[in-house]
Amino acid sequence: MHENYRRDLDLNLLRVFVVVADSGTVTKAADRLYLTQPAISAALRRLTSAVGAPLFVKHGRGLVLSNQGERLLAVARPHLQSLVDATLATPPFDPAQSDRVLRLGLSDVAEVWLLPPLLRVLEQQAPRMRVIAVPVQFRNVGDALAERRVDVAVTVADEMPTSVHRELLFKGSFVCLYDPRHTKLPKRLTEREYFARDHVIVSYNNDMRGLIEDLFGKQRRARISLATFAHVPDVIDGTALLATVPTSVASHARRVRPHLRTVALPFSLGSTGIDMLWPAGTHDDPACRFVREEIATIADRVARERG
Repeated sequence: MHENYRRDLDLNLLRVFVVVADSGTVTKAADRLYLTQPAISAALRRLTSAVGAPLFVKHGRGLVLSNQGERLLAVARPHLQSLVDATLATPPFDPAQSDRVLRLGLSDVAEVWLLPPLLRVLEQQAPRMRVIAVPVQFRNVGDALAERRVDVAVTVADEMPTSVHRELLFKGSFVCLYDPRHTKLPKRLTEREYFARDHVIVSYNNDMRGLIEDLFGKQRRARISLATFAHVPDVIDGTALLATVPTSVASHARRVRPHLRTVALPFSLGSTGIDMLWPAGTHDDPACRFVREEIATIADRVARERG
């Protein structure tokens, strides 16, 4: 360690010294620094002791710099200003140069419509940026955000603490997805026929209870229970199974498998908000802000395509 760092020199004393030199009095310096006059005087005594020579001499009711003080001011002022500028300046963010690794908390539904276009955007605009997709859902997203296990999340969410920022991306609903090559359904599906068919269900509890069972207390004829919506289209393709899925999943499935069809459910499940959430601590992070803006743009496009 350099010998100077072993001396009793608090660099904040230099800030006090410069303000006193500019003000000409301890009283004015105290007002500018929001400190008491005794605190200013004590700081000057400590700095004088560290330097080993007087820095000011009394002149009337004020202070003027000594020779040593003038030399110190000439050296200290530009360096202090450089430190202030470096501290307050916000470096420009260039996504093309960013090598950040961001953790995105995504519901299984969000993975389907968001990840492919987001990765294309990153390939074009931020080729060095990488993403870790973390599975979340409404039960655990709050903890994931609070513990900073994710930088931003896209999912259905309940009430969040005030430390979490929230932006509604779009409203979604549910439809019945099926393969018309293996099962025929009327244009208006009745509740009786719906419950008479075999179903693929999605259960976050790893059982045979899904959304319909929880809301209506009626059990579907579930042939298979999956943990996520992501692979539902793969499972029903080529079968007579029905699947009740979010409209975003159905839209994506029909783009990939145009032979699949949808029909309205015989009951209303209402609409569900898909939210983007992020911790307050990442609100001003430029890399996180860049990704959030791209997610919002993609979500807007998805909503318009769905009409």
